[in-house]
Amino acid sequence: MVHLEFSGTDFDADRIEFIELARSAGLEVVGVIGGKRERPDAGTYAGSGKVDEIAMAAKAAGAELVIFNHDLSPSQERNLEKRFECRVINRAGLILDIFARRARSHEGKLQVELARLNHMATRLVRGWTHLERQKGGIGLRGGMGETQLEIDRRLLRGRMDTLKKQLETVKSRRAQNRHGRAKSDIPTVSLVGYTNAGKSTLFNALTGDATFASNQLFATLDTTIRKVELKSGETVVLADTVGFIRDLPHDLIAAFRATLEESREADLLLHIVDAGDPERGARIEQVEAVLKEIDADEVPRLQVFNKIDLREGETARVETDAEGLPLRVFVSARSGEGLDALRNAIAMRLYPDLADETLVLPPMAARLRAQLYTLHAVKSETVDEEGNCHLVVRLPSSRLDRLCREAGIAPPIRTPTPAVH
Repeated sequence: MVHLEFSGTDFDADRIEFIELARSAGLEVVGVIGGKRERPDAGTYAGSGKVDEIAMAAKAAGAELVIFNHDLSPSQERNLEKRFECRVINRAGLILDIFARRARSHEGKLQVELARLNHMATRLVRGWTHLERQKGGIGLRGGMGETQLEIDRRLLRGRMDTLKKQLETVKSRRAQNRHGRAKSDIPTVSLVGYTNAGKSTLFNALTGDATFASNQLFATLDTTIRKVELKSGETVVLADTVGFIRDLPHDLIAAFRATLEESREADLLLHIVDAGDPERGARIEQVEAVLKEIDADEVPRLQVFNKIDLREGETARVETDAEGLPLRVFVSARSGEGLDALRNAIAMRLYPDLADETLVLPPMAARLRAQLYTLHAVKSETVDEEGNCHLVVRLPSSRLDRLCREAGIAPPIRTPTPAVH
């Protein structure tokens, strides 16, 4: 494994994450070589002296693979492979390999395959440089290698087009599902965060689900969606998404765009942060950068600092802004500490105007009454002598007003009593 230090990078933190990535891919690390450079070498990235050092170390250790924690061009990879006499990949290739191993759903496999083919498209020549190349001329249309390359490129483009069409179908289906949830007025809360921050463990704790969770990078890739009832009685849809990472390959972001749209279209993002990570400030910035890249940076966010059980003296608590709205919640998904406070915080962010209100409905408003019962918004009901229904309803004021307008009923005259979240 090769990890070079350039100015402006956090050498130690990046090195630790690099090793964890390799172990997540099931690789045995036999050596890590570092060094400092002002700028990458155009031909070999590392420079001739460092390349000689890596070649000797790889040969001595019997290494079958050399991984650079950097972006290598196709020509740099080919030059290094000739020198090392073994396969060479860069950081993006390593992450793509992990994704290929972990994808379980049909959609996830399609997304990973498209990302890998995008990555491979510029590196096809590697497998065919040994083939004969003939000179051009009358009656000659190029050598065997050129013909095979063109065939491969054509096959590659055809497969990529097929995958894109299949993913468009997935995107359309997801859009229909989101439209259905929007029509039922069920808000979506999407979990985002740096990989291994405990998103899936927190998702399981909130939903009672058994989604796979493990203490490793990219333990889960496939988006999982479940309904959750908050303390206020409101129902929300919780979506667990793929974890982010520094320098997430653009091929992956493009391929997973259909999945990541769950975050972009969400009503609230829970940004999960590992409270015990000494680099948590940098991790937060890196997640924010990915959210901006997928156009999700305008979605309201609630930061959730997880794993407080691993920090001595840390306690569950809620930090609010000047108006009393929650900004940060400190929890432990593993022990359950602070989860009730998190549910309350989600309700307060989604329904800042949630209140118990009395609504008087005439007999002809039976349809609106049925809607309110379907939404589980009716807390009590009495009927007067004229047949009018007196309902105590718990709904956000803006939502109740809209339902009343649609039914042609005057909204309640308010002297609201705030509901207990």
